[in-house]
Amino acid sequence: MTEFLHKELSEAILKVFYEVYNELGYGFLENVYQNAMYFELKSQGFKVEAQKQIKVY
Repeated sequence: MTEFLHKELSEAILKVFYEVYNELGYGFLENVYQNAMYFELKSQGFKVEAQKQIKVY
């Protein structure tokens, strides 16, 4: 079994993911799910940034 570094945070985010997916269903473009996740996470008090740029080496 995999242990998450931030188990409670990971579980909360996964819960939001399933709520969004169950509400919208399947068949939308990725951007629709991304926007829905963004707004739902913000509404639940998470600090989120959309399309955060990161450096990959």
